[in-house]
Amino acid sequence: MTNVQDLFRTFYPKYQRTYKSSKEQFKAARDIRDCKTATMGGHSYKCDTCHHTQISYNSCRNRHCTMCQGVNKEIWVDQRRKDVLVAPYFHVVFTMPEQLHMVIYHNQKLLYNLMYKAVAETLMELSQDKKYLGAQIGFLSVLHTWGQNLHYHPHIHTVVLAGGLNSHNQWCSSSEKFFIPVKVLSKKFRGKFLYYLKQYYAQNSLNFYNETKQFEEPEIFQKLLDECYNLNWYSYTKRTFSGPLAVMKYLGRYTHRIAISNHRIISKTKETVTFQVKDYKNNNQKKTVTLKGVEFVRRFLMHVLPRKFVKVRHYGLLANRNKKTKLALCRKLTKSPLYKPKFEGLSTLEVVSVLLKRDVTLCPGCKKDHLKAVTTGHVP
Repeated sequence: MTNVQDLFRTFYPKYQRTYKSSKEQFKAARDIRDCKTATMGGHSYKCDTCHHTQISYNSCRNRHCTMCQGVNKEIWVDQRRKDVLVAPYFHVVFTMPEQLHMVIYHNQKLLYNLMYKAVAETLMELSQDKKYLGAQIGFLSVLHTWGQNLHYHPHIHTVVLAGGLNSHNQWCSSSEKFFIPVKVLSKKFRGKFLYYLKQYYAQNSLNFYNETKQFEEPEIFQKLLDECYNLNWYSYTKRTFSGPLAVMKYLGRYTHRIAISNHRIISKTKETVTFQVKDYKNNNQKKTVTLKGVEFVRRFLMHVLPRKFVKVRHYGLLANRNKKTKLALCRKLTKSPLYKPKFEGLSTLEVVSVLLKRDVTLCPGCKKDHLKAVTTGHVP
């Protein structure tokens, strides 16, 4: 079965002859190609009873690798169980207009951070307005940069606790509908982002390349701002959770997702890649897209994040500084049980055994004894 690793092994050398990779993109491509191979080193295991030996190669642990996210996601989601309240949660998405896409791409770290900042200020200021909720809420935000066809499409997914603490430390809960109208959210977010973007321009903090080079001219940049102010920025909300723990399962679908998963890849030829997409404009109908292999690699690498970039960020009641105080008070006020993480204290192999519902250390030879590590590092 074709996967992203196969595609990078086949097409990345051709990609390098046409395009130049950043350090982060080169590292991601190298890690994806070498993941779970002898190049990464590994462990050799042996059974003391039947002397069966087995080699397990190391994962690359790169957050852009399709083969390294499953266990990481499950452990992360399991840890978040401690933060869940019996209260309404909503999924809110903030998108960026196409006119700003390349400006953002050429200033990734600065403007990705600005996206988070604008989302956070929008939600916190509106939620504290008594017209909407009049309370401090908790939420977490996750950046995604892709659409179904791998085109560059930066947007923020936010899971919002639709209730919070008022100034008297009393719990305030929202109705069945999200407490802030979508049009109000979009307009506030638009104003926040463009206000700070204009400041960055005045401070000469923005870089412009290729087709965005024209924006170095103040008049042309102002026309871009005017155009963006006149657009209706697309945002939407939905409540999709059937219970408090369902919140975390739902969240796991977004926190560790990467541009494309292996199961969407249908086939490859010597020159092309075919993969599955959902047509959101046509009732999520499944369709296929065929790209040149080099173009597939180019689009994939556009979604490699800057080095040490924090992708999942917590705010308000869910911020680390508030978890032991304000979040604990909210748990008491909402009579929410404290869910204990089921993977706490377990090794990675033990977690995998729980997920697969079988003991992965059991010797496949005698099926009686357990495999024990005998060497680590370089294995043949």
